[in-house]
Amino acid sequence: MSQLDMTPGAQIPRTDVGNQTAVTQALSSAAYRDGDYAELGGLAGVTVKKGKFALFRPSAGEAFSRAVIDRTLAPKRNPLVPSFGTDVRMVVEHCLAAQDLRDARDRRLTTLTLVCGGLFLPGTLIWLAAFQARAYLKRTSPAREGFYGTLALLVAGGLAVLFALRPPVTGPWALYWRVMMLVPVLGWLLAKRIALRSVLDLRARWEALVTGSAVAATVPKAVPRDHLDKKAVDLKAALDRLAAEQETNIHHYAGAKGILGVGARWSEWALNEDLRPAEGQEDFRVFHINDLARKITERLGSLVGSELPNGGMPRPSIHQWVVQDIPEGADEIGRPGGSEMDGYRMRDFAVAEIANKQTFGSDARHRIAIQYVLHKGQLVTTMVVEIVVLHNNLQVRVTGHALGQIVGYFTAKPKPKEIEVRKSFKRWETQTVQLPLVDNDEVVRQAVRAPFLRIPTLLAYLGGSIGLPEPFCLRQAWTDLAWISRFKSDDAIYAATPVVNAVQAATIDFLAEHDVNVDRFTSRVGIVKSEMQGSRPFRADRYDAG
Repeated sequence: MSQLDMTPGAQIPRTDVGNQTAVTQALSSAAYRDGDYAELGGLAGVTVKKGKFALFRPSAGEAFSRAVIDRTLAPKRNPLVPSFGTDVRMVVEHCLAAQDLRDARDRRLTTLTLVCGGLFLPGTLIWLAAFQARAYLKRTSPAREGFYGTLALLVAGGLAVLFALRPPVTGPWALYWRVMMLVPVLGWLLAKRIALRSVLDLRARWEALVTGSAVAATVPKAVPRDHLDKKAVDLKAALDRLAAEQETNIHHYAGAKGILGVGARWSEWALNEDLRPAEGQEDFRVFHINDLARKITERLGSLVGSELPNGGMPRPSIHQWVVQDIPEGADEIGRPGGSEMDGYRMRDFAVAEIANKQTFGSDARHRIAIQYVLHKGQLVTTMVVEIVVLHNNLQVRVTGHALGQIVGYFTAKPKPKEIEVRKSFKRWETQTVQLPLVDNDEVVRQAVRAPFLRIPTLLAYLGGSIGLPEPFCLRQAWTDLAWISRFKSDDAIYAATPVVNAVQAATIDFLAEHDVNVDRFTSRVGIVKSEMQGSRPFRADRYDAG
């Protein structure tokens, strides 16, 4: 019998994600949030799909978790854009963990619903009709919800009292009619205790994540118990594929959006001169573009050192990328296949071949990318190096890209539910009234959704769901501009100068080694350094030409 990988995998708490902590935990916190799922419609690119019945609506955390899990772990799905500065697997594991917590709650609520609701279905339906009316009025006409919603509950309560005192039938069925609308109320009281414990637990995890505390994403269902546990094996494989996909070296340039996942260009610096033999040489030594790319890559790796104490830069990620061109409005990306690919990565020989051939006039280009993840992942600054030789002209271009911090929705802490009301006798003054974390509507909402926990597609149809922006990148989808933070914008600009200097120095050294006259290149380097004294961001990917 073949040996099965029985490593705990996703069940082991993975809380150390290095310099990606802040954004990873902020995105993970969305899985534990409460509140109306419609508030997610305020996020860029998110579409809110309304359901048939307001009573079945999901919470924000339920809708977010379901959408992320379906988008990242589905057996057949479109490729994902890499999310730099973010541990995507950890975010998805938190979505799975939050879903497990809600499933455990729903199993208990389902038992209560079947016993206290199913056995006394006529009375339950009357109560549900009243709460459905409240939910509908709250969504369509909030101004009238207070009066008419309360009136609907009073009518249902009046019927409960009437049936308890004067049942419409006699004999053995009279007892059933007496308790028909009272037992659902007892079930509601028990359900409220279950719902409150669940909300407190989820809110504690939400607050811990946004405040920087370590919260483990425990996903027992991703740990195979034996070789016959197909669901767990498939889930663990899907998580492994997700992590591997994030390491792809195939990227996509989408017009003014820039390279997806790293953001639009904010500046560029170019070294552009003709190749001529050095003085005393009849010709220079022939070289391939990939040879120069390797030289530049080696020089970029030396930026971590400095002749001054603490002057070295953080250790960067340096990669050889293949960048493909897609329309700005494209709603999906593709990946090449065949022998050139090793999983989600193009093999080194194929990348070198694209670099040497240059593919001028085609939609696949070679790039060198040097990337810094700073401020615990809240800033991702990427420098992309392009090398082009046309005829005897060499162009080495460096472009700057920056991703700022995540939008404020994901960093908001849980707050107590409050409302401002006017005082009874001093109408010109207001006071803050504390509302219960779990009100009557929330208890009923959770209770009616619970029996359908194994049928998420039906729940989405009945209550609604959200759609994520495409092509989907967990990080770039909801990122603010880096330039709204003084320190982050400064760091993005500061990092550019040593990178550009290293690229230019490596180019000069490489050309000198190959008997190329570097005088004009050296002069051009001086001009570029002068220009960098006043570097500032601009819309490098937007052209004014009509």
